[in-house]
Amino acid sequence: MKKTITIALSAVVLAGVLNSCGSKEKDTDTNADGTAKIEGTITMSGAFALYPLANVWAEEFRKEYPDVKFNISGGGAGKGMTDMLNGAADIAMYSKEISKVETDQGAYGFAVTKDAVIPTIAANNPVLAQLKAEGMKREELSAIFLKDAKQNWKGSSEKVNVYTRSDAAGAAETWAKYLGGKAQEELKGVAVFGDPGLADAVKKDKNGIGYNNVIYAYDINSGKKYPGLEVLPIDVNGNGKIDAEENFYETLGDLTKAIADGRYPSPPARELFLVTKGKPASPAVKAFLNWVLTKGQDFVVSNGYILLEKDNVQKQIQKL
Repeated sequence: MKKTITIALSAVVLAGVLNSCGSKEKDTDTNADGTAKIEGTITMSGAFALYPLANVWAEEFRKEYPDVKFNISGGGAGKGMTDMLNGAADIAMYSKEISKVETDQGAYGFAVTKDAVIPTIAANNPVLAQLKAEGMKREELSAIFLKDAKQNWKGSSEKVNVYTRSDAAGAAETWAKYLGGKAQEELKGVAVFGDPGLADAVKKDKNGIGYNNVIYAYDINSGKKYPGLEVLPIDVNGNGKIDAEENFYETLGDLTKAIADGRYPSPPARELFLVTKGKPASPAVKAFLNWVLTKGQDFVVSNGYILLEKDNVQKQIQKL
């Protein structure tokens, strides 16, 4: 049975409100120049993976459409999907494939960017130099996260302390599937709420290991890993060492390039989605989604995410 830790972080509260108001959609009007004037409030809920970029998009969108306001909150992909299907949110931020059960309930998804789930460890791990030189094979990571047996760090008597997510998370499901599991519930370890909470728990435990979305391991401004946190390289080809083509974890730019060109495996690289209940009818929601898939793509790479292929973007636009 998983033990649950609640870590109080302001980043986890995620009240992400950009000039919120209580009103819902209002009628469209016309500006002096004849262009459509859009008003209303868009409520978004869900994946920590998309939360930082969604806030950037909302802020930039409001520069063109100042009468549209946003309420944005995290809480995990599962919460976002539930909120959207129940009518508590207009858009779910979703970080895994949309299931048939969800589409049968009306979930209508738009792929908007890509990122990846990466294994994270503490910067003061007792065998850090060895881990960075040798990495870990998928099978070794699977033994740590999917089996109950306690593992030792390579060449050490120190036990590995495993951390996972307590909230319904796309990152957790993606990580489990990469390791050969089927669902988040198969992951072992101490359960911690949210991406920021999981990163914080790992960096405070020299023997800790967890997994995070890329943006929670790297500082977007410096491109370097957050102090106290390291990324555990994956030995993709299984030859017992991190070869030059597998050595792309030092900076955010190196990693996102590797995700984009396929050197980092998929999964745990994956598409991220904005999901509505049915084809969106709200003028504000439609305008925002169209903007995200056009002008909004200009903010993807600079904020630590990966662009979709152009034909895929066009496919998403056509769904509007």
